[in-house]
Amino acid sequence: MAEQVFTNVQVLKGIPVTEFMNTMGFFSASVGLNCVYCHVPESLQDWKKFADDVPRKRIARNMIAMVNTINKNNFGGRAVITCYSCHHGNERPKPIPSLALQYGTPEEDPNEIEVPTQAVAGPSAEQLLDKYITASGATRVNHTSFAVRGTYEGYETYHQQVPFELWVKAPAQMTTIVHTQNGDSTTVYDGSQGWVASPNNPVMLLPMAAGAESDGARFDAQVFFPSEIRQALSQWRSGFPQTSVGDKDVQIVEGVGPARTRVKLFLDIETGLLIRQLRYVSTVVGTNPYQIDYADFRDVGGVKMPHQWTVTWTNGQSIWRVSEVQADAPIPAGTFAKPAPAVLAPAKSAVK
Repeated sequence: MAEQVFTNVQVLKGIPVTEFMNTMGFFSASVGLNCVYCHVPESLQDWKKFADDVPRKRIARNMIAMVNTINKNNFGGRAVITCYSCHHGNERPKPIPSLALQYGTPEEDPNEIEVPTQAVAGPSAEQLLDKYITASGATRVNHTSFAVRGTYEGYETYHQQVPFELWVKAPAQMTTIVHTQNGDSTTVYDGSQGWVASPNNPVMLLPMAAGAESDGARFDAQVFFPSEIRQALSQWRSGFPQTSVGDKDVQIVEGVGPARTRVKLFLDIETGLLIRQLRYVSTVVGTNPYQIDYADFRDVGGVKMPHQWTVTWTNGQSIWRVSEVQADAPIPAGTFAKPAPAVLAPAKSAVK
């Protein structure tokens, strides 16, 4: 739990560390600022410094209480009003209407597209998924495992490219090892539970939280095997208005994970391929979006596989670029076992 790992936690007790970190991401997205806006700059070099009390943290606690009261008194405790409702990505809520926004051309966010009261006529969810399976090539060949190598870059690698290895086995086992400058970061999902061992986390080995984190890890593995996509989620539905992701027109189909995690799939109308996955992660202060964009599709043993995916969430963004894929690869023994705690790599001395 958060209060077992961090000190000076006062109003966000009783939640897993992962949810606590996602809550910090929700704050960041709401006010459009990074960690050191609410924490002292020294926190970036020392986790313990995040506990230092500063005026903005005290204000944040008051705001959480205020929003909780509004939701309790008006919406039955549901998180209808959140930090984002008023701040909307700004440091301070704006009390004066913007004429530029009022009379400008609104920019459509495809992630916000929902099924209207009267669902849009069009292909059923089953038809869209069948088109995706056919487009991927999974109706002709059915691989059971992949071994992948490439480069990764994200905030924890200081946005520099570092090597990664990934092993995935049907139906839903996956392990990734990213060789960061601070040491190896390992994520394992064994088909029912998972762990993250990273030197960049406050705890060197964290179990995956039940719910959206576990659902997400499971689905990320299942995406490698399109032939099983219909069984990966339940309660599939279509009826979303057509929209676009970048320069690609897409149709949206939605399903629900085992732990009730809502997942949208954005399918390219022209090719039928999956170009975006969007899922929703609940926190005690609101819901975070978690987005994966797939690109650079190439043939791997008769199946079209993305050779780049970009993961975007409220805590950061990472880019995975694939350089080598082996289909039906032998998986080393113990690949999907619980990993050992991460080890922080020793600091490299400056070269004279």
